[in-house]
Amino acid sequence: MRAIWKGSIAFGLVNVPVKLYSATEDHDVSLHQVHNKDGGRIRYQRKCEICASVVDYEDIDKAYEEEGRTVVLSAADLKSLPAENSREIEVVEFVPAEQLDPIMYERPYYLEPDSKSPKAYMLLLRTLQDTERVAIVQYALRQKTRLGALRVRGDVLMLQSLLWDDEVREANFPSLETDVKISDKELEMSSALVDSMARDFEPEQYTDNYQVQLRQLIAAKLEKGDSIDTEETFGVAASEGEGGEVIDLMEALKRSLDKKRGKASAGPSDESSAEGSDDGAKAKAASKPRARVKKA
Repeated sequence: MRAIWKGSIAFGLVNVPVKLYSATEDHDVSLHQVHNKDGGRIRYQRKCEICASVVDYEDIDKAYEEEGRTVVLSAADLKSLPAENSREIEVVEFVPAEQLDPIMYERPYYLEPDSKSPKAYMLLLRTLQDTERVAIVQYALRQKTRLGALRVRGDVLMLQSLLWDDEVREANFPSLETDVKISDKELEMSSALVDSMARDFEPEQYTDNYQVQLRQLIAAKLEKGDSIDTEETFGVAASEGEGGEVIDLMEALKRSLDKKRGKASAGPSDESSAEGSDDGAKAKAASKPRARVKKA
């Protein structure tokens, strides 16, 4: 990994030199735009509307316009801002982690000690662990003053940028102002469905299926060109939603619960016997009409 920023954490009178690294990375397939008629690559140019010249990045300044007046801000102007020149992550307070609403969390960064002795770094890390608190910090990064949460992940300090309070929008939906009655039976069945699906979270068990299928599609087109068959490529026909079926909440909960319980009770012997069943029985079950339940 390559450090994207160097500075220090100001913890009272304690100074903790650190390097900042991005904690996440993007694995999406990189695609570019082409003209669908001839395959020519689409490129975007930065053109000046006065002289029509293509302008390089180093010749571009920023501007602010208000009531017909324009203020041009050069790179040197922006660099002169005191906050921009700060290389300090200032700890302003320590709070319980549960007081931070997850909606405020933005991008995470790893912090590595940047001194001959990591003692000050480890002192802050152990203090956060022992007090079970998160440090609220302020810092400047990429021409923005930011709010952040300093916490421990594994055996390293992590800086998580936070949204400012006025950046979080309120959710005011008129549809939620109506008086909705939930019966005890509905709540009981909903809780049972949650229990049937409850387990420990293991992020490695989940896959970005879109990216997997996109790579599969690219490989198929590289091999066969535009004459590929999607059903052959992906092994299944294009999925179609069930749609059209009107069903009430209790019936939906009951079916969901029955489906989950059926999967949980199915053992190896059940699976093998199911595989050995004749096609006629399957066809009969498939052709059986579904009940159409209307909302009450």
